[in-house]
Amino acid sequence: MQMNRLFEIIYLLLQKKSATAGELAERFGVSKRTIYRDVDTLGLAGIPVYTEKGRGGGISLLPQFVLSKSLLSEREQNEILSALQGLSVVKSADAESVLKKLSAVFNKSAANWLEVDFTGWDYKDGDKFSGFKTAILERRIAEFDYYSTYGEKTNRRIEPIQLWFKSRAWYVKGFCHTRQDVRLFKLSRVKNLTVTNELFLPRDLLALPLNPGPAAHQKRDIELKIKISPQMLHRLYDEFDEDMVEKQPDGSFLVTAVWPEDEWVYGTILSYGEYAEVLSPAHVREIIKVKAQKTAEKYL
Repeated sequence: MQMNRLFEIIYLLLQKKSATAGELAERFGVSKRTIYRDVDTLGLAGIPVYTEKGRGGGISLLPQFVLSKSLLSEREQNEILSALQGLSVVKSADAESVLKKLSAVFNKSAANWLEVDFTGWDYKDGDKFSGFKTAILERRIAEFDYYSTYGEKTNRRIEPIQLWFKSRAWYVKGFCHTRQDVRLFKLSRVKNLTVTNELFLPRDLLALPLNPGPAAHQKRDIELKIKISPQMLHRLYDEFDEDMVEKQPDGSFLVTAVWPEDEWVYGTILSYGEYAEVLSPAHVREIIKVKAQKTAEKYL
């Protein structure tokens, strides 16, 4: 809290040039003595702040002071502004506000280096993102209903620690009270999220191994060889690395991929429709054949 107050005091003095201890004390809800201690702290940190007594006096910064010259190198300034801009693209109002303030303090504009469009989200997922962000920052327990890949519903209480974006989806990582373990939860499967008023003590959750749950342990990696027609070229290099794709003399493409075998793999292959053929392994080829036949039967 003190660090935030110190930075805001600097920001206010850069804007207003001068302020009384009484004005600052009232703004931050602290005593004048606390403000004077803050001034001493800033002075010890190398910030040229000084006080003038009497009418027209107050707390001021030396003229021509620029925060960056005292605390941060040019590279450090750019790193901070870039990081804040990265946060602002996920619609973080706090990040946008701090970005504007620090851009003014550093006397430079933030480079417009990143643009992300999350229009694929619905509003519910956006609310979940904000809710978990609040729970993480304020160390509050989050409670929600969670649906597994098999549609099983369980109620979970977690101590959230991080939001992850992985493989085109958002996840929250946290210590699950139900499983007494660190787990990863996909936001799209979270329903009825409540950020409770119950606080939790910080754990070193980042040092604990991530347990993805018993269902994940049942998956085994398989090497797939799939022949894909050139009509699917627009998807091919979006979904596979270049070294996984080999062009064939007839114009088709042979894809070799190692994936954990599950329903997602079958669904991905089937999404290519008539333009994909599993060459191996034989049991996956048979599974895709049966699933395709059952799909076709629905249209007879």
